[in-house]
Amino acid sequence: MKIKVWGSRGSIPSPGKDTVKYGGESTCLELVTQDNKTIIIDAGSGLRKLGQQILKQNNTNEIALMLTHAHWDHLAGFPFFRPAYFSNYKIYLCAGGQPQDSLLKYLKHQMDPPYFPVEFSKLKSKIISGCRCENGNCDHKLCTTGDSIKCYSIPLNHPNGGYGFKFIEKNKSFVFLTDNEIRYSHPGGLERKDYVEFSRNADVLFHDANYNEKEYEKTIGWGHSTCKDAIDLAIEAGVKRLGLFHHDPDRSDSDLDEQMEWCENYIKSLRSGLDCFACYEGMVIEI
Repeated sequence: MKIKVWGSRGSIPSPGKDTVKYGGESTCLELVTQDNKTIIIDAGSGLRKLGQQILKQNNTNEIALMLTHAHWDHLAGFPFFRPAYFSNYKIYLCAGGQPQDSLLKYLKHQMDPPYFPVEFSKLKSKIISGCRCENGNCDHKLCTTGDSIKCYSIPLNHPNGGYGFKFIEKNKSFVFLTDNEIRYSHPGGLERKDYVEFSRNADVLFHDANYNEKEYEKTIGWGHSTCKDAIDLAIEAGVKRLGLFHHDPDRSDSDLDEQMEWCENYIKSLRSGLDCFACYEGMVIEI
């Protein structure tokens, strides 16, 4: 599978001269399977540019759009996703656990007047809701993600809930746990050990690392983890590569460079061989 990052910023887009290196777009990933199926994870502001690419390629007509949850930074790009305006596209709305028909309601609501000038009813693509990623399947009766890949989900520890995902293709695995607060128990969330097991031996894990330790003293319960939390979980789970995700919108490129230096020193102090990096827009990883 091939994973491309179209947005790794959290809470709100933060473009500008101070965020050029890591990017300012909010959460959006593109996952392409070995049988060339397209899975999009989250519809943050990065979705706009991804949509432009899909139109240029003109070889993708069925898209699985998997949403972790309905906070604005994970939905804001959808009204600007140009494939949704063309009748030759099918978009399958997918989430974890029970079928998430409510996600369709949220997407419609953000395009209601006076929030957006074009109403949802004007979209010409065929949008199919009710798909769920669970127990290795993406509900193939509804959602075509390709026969080569298996999909699993897990509830996130986050205000208002949500789901993280795991994708396995030919014994290679990618785990995505954004907006997941490891040290705090939110309604519907699980225990730390559950996220360790879900991430066990993953080839690549992208995990929420919004805060440093000092910041977290004032933000406990806000729904996000520290870089230390992510590293500790990845090492315990035997993860090969860890991508730090959901960068704070106020964190500049130089701030993230400093954070990565701290992370590298912390990993060395643990005598671990974990490969740790900060996710950035345009990053492509092949597993």
